[in-house]
Amino acid sequence: MSKILTVYYSRKGENYWNGSIRNLKKGNTEVVAEMIQKAVGGDLFEVETVKTYSADYTACTEEAKAELRAKERIAVKNFKDDLEDYDIIFVGYPNWWGTMPMVMFTFLEHYDLSGKKIVPFCTHEGSGMGGSERDLKKICTGGIVMPGLSIHGAEAAQSESKVATWAEKMV
Repeated sequence: MSKILTVYYSRKGENYWNGSIRNLKKGNTEVVAEMIQKAVGGDLFEVETVKTYSADYTACTEEAKAELRAKERIAVKNFKDDLEDYDIIFVGYPNWWGTMPMVMFTFLEHYDLSGKKIVPFCTHEGSGMGGSERDLKKICTGGIVMPGLSIHGAEAAQSESKVATWAEKMV
């Protein structure tokens, strides 16, 4: 039996939501990550940044754009001790400027992912997976990157059936 990890980065607080800004108690990506864990089991790990992003959504997006342009590696608060025992790693994130937030690059580059099945998922407000699958293939050297699932952020809470069906196919 495969050992599964669902690792994710999610933004709570102000988020873009169907054309307006809404304050979320739990980020959309976290909601989807929990659905995946419920469907296929395994461990759940939230990636957190050392830095604190602006609470203002627009200011946060500008910070994220500058990080992406600079290819900045954002410091991770805590790394998961070891990924060696995991066979399947679901990797979740909001789509920021066409890819993953830079902290996910930092997190994933920290590990040897050779032979691991990497299963990406993202939340977005219209941009789908963007170029994140291509980026994952570049940084998850030796890993097997599967086709990802994109969930419209404003529909995340109502997507459990879709998420569960997809996650079960990936294991």
